[in-house]
Amino acid sequence: MSTKDKDLSFEEALIQLEQVVAQLEKPDQPLKESVKHFEQGLKLSRYCNQILEQAELRVEHVKQNDTSSL
Repeated sequence: MSTKDKDLSFEEALIQLEQVVAQLEKPDQPLKESVKHFEQGLKLSRYCNQILEQAELRVEHVKQNDTSSL
């Protein structure tokens, strides 16, 4: 992923990942293209996972702060 790609929202990255998966599912893809798509998909998948982990940490932080105020 390029620096520009790091500005993608989770939803945009997920859409791109779905498009990559669709390309990988095509049976007539040359191996070189399949590997390229696989690499792109892996990067997008890791990026989405990173965003989800950050969101989970934020939710846990909010829950802890909310509980401590009781």
